[in-house]
Amino acid sequence: MQVTHPTIARWLRFAIAACVVGLAAGAAGALLVLILHAVQHAAYGYAHGTFLAGAEAAPAWRRVAAATAAGVVAGAGWWALHRYGRPRVAIRQALNMARPRMPAVTTTVHALLQVVTIGLGSPLGREIAPRELAALLATGITRRTRLGPSQSRVLVACAAGAGLAAVYDVPLGGTLFTLEVLLGTWALRAVVPAALTAALATLVARVAVPDAPAYRLPELPFSGSLLLWAFLAGPLVGASAYGFSRLMAAMSARAPRGNALLWTAPAAFLCLGLLAVPFPQLLGNGKSPAEVAFTAEPSLALAAVLLLLRTAVVALCLRSGAYGGLLTPSFASGALLGIVVGRLWELLWPGTTLGAYALVAAGAFLAVSQRMPLTAIVLALEFTGTPQDGALPLLLSVAGACASAALLRRAARRTRTAPGARPTGP
Repeated sequence: MQVTHPTIARWLRFAIAACVVGLAAGAAGALLVLILHAVQHAAYGYAHGTFLAGAEAAPAWRRVAAATAAGVVAGAGWWALHRYGRPRVAIRQALNMARPRMPAVTTTVHALLQVVTIGLGSPLGREIAPRELAALLATGITRRTRLGPSQSRVLVACAAGAGLAAVYDVPLGGTLFTLEVLLGTWALRAVVPAALTAALATLVARVAVPDAPAYRLPELPFSGSLLLWAFLAGPLVGASAYGFSRLMAAMSARAPRGNALLWTAPAAFLCLGLLAVPFPQLLGNGKSPAEVAFTAEPSLALAAVLLLLRTAVVALCLRSGAYGGLLTPSFASGALLGIVVGRLWELLWPGTTLGAYALVAAGAFLAVSQRMPLTAIVLALEFTGTPQDGALPLLLSVAGACASAALLRRAARRTRTAPGARPTGP
């Protein structure tokens, strides 16, 4: 097939645009991470160390005040955005357009509100903000480079994946997120720009994001006991993650968008602050309880209490009208569930490090709750810097979890379509 000069020029513009999108996504991710850390340090009064250490060292009144401030910002901010801003366009909505477009002011304010409230203690995830801001920048870049509709959609999706890669330092995970979740294709025309933008974004964001795994795990020996546990526990983890995702979807669907936001969000976050007095691990996007699960070897009772309270406060904040992601909250819930089930398994077959149970369950929980099995496996490995021999128990657990979740989804569909059935939640 003869390649014409217009074809070469079109693909050259696409390559240049992909590079610019990757750089822009990395800059956006780095900026949001810097804002997040500045808010955390100011709110909880610490200068060095992890957010968990800072929250634990903060006096009780400061935890309550910071969390309540998050509720005030959330309530007033999203109330004003719903009332005065243009309608928000989510990334998936933009990708369904002939030419993706997102309202600049609404998208930027929406992202900043998420980052500020999470910095103040919101238990929701921070990954949506960089994805949306990067996708917004990509829509402008594709318009100015006069790319066609198909190429524009690919680069907007790549930008979202690159934003995820930037804030978590997970270039491979960001690439797979673009391909598996947003585009649903493994075509070369998507794989190359997805990998390129994620790599560039990760490199740029390292001015603010450490070039190191998000979680520092001790050495994890992977044994026959763990493999059998992963096989048996996978379906249980999958059922729990399915219930978690259904609950959170229902809470989001019922969240207020009008004047009620002005009191529901402050009230919900006040409850979070009061619970954080005895349990500071509840504050933040979920990294703190995941750190506890991976490194502190918590007791069965503490892991169970944190799992229940984390689920409750995430649901409560979504129901109050706050926004945020569920990636890190899902990962943390899976890690805590892994500790609970792993502690029980120890009674039958001791000897496996608790962090290994947490890792395997966290990956499986994330795979089901976010419906991205391949991406979840890679993210679990990249988040923790786990060597490749950790992939086998992860694969077993993810396979069992996805199978049980698929059966539950099929049963739910049959229930909804049965004659005389009443409508149910999402």
